[in-house]
Amino acid sequence: MRQSRSAGPVEQGWDEPWYRVRTDVFEASFLPSADEELDSVCNVDVFVDLKDGSRWSATVFTLAEVERLMESWAGSDEALGGRYFWVSDGLIVRDPGIDNMTHVIAGLIETDEFFSIFQRLNGAAGSD
Repeated sequence: MRQSRSAGPVEQGWDEPWYRVRTDVFEASFLPSADEELDSVCNVDVFVDLKDGSRWSATVFTLAEVERLMESWAGSDEALGGRYFWVSDGLIVRDPGIDNMTHVIAGLIETDEFFSIFQRLNGAAGSD
């Protein structure tokens, strides 16, 4: 993993198949496609480990990706022909990229909104 010069991540890098970002507060493990540019990621599963040992998950989408998916479902049986979008552990962000998503996660933790949005994984260290 390489050291980051930005204020957010302490270190980040590939740990195949994961792209991991460690900060002083959390570690985020993203699962992008192998050929996907990290600055262009618009639909990705992420697992977040907090310092208390708890583990959380979400699927992060950009607004553009939600629109693309709904348009691709138009004329099909999926989501009533693309008339709605729903996912239980979904987080929609404005801009693509792992760095942007990491900053959103950090902001959600800082404001305590994280716990309402991400899904706590049962059986993880620190869970009830």
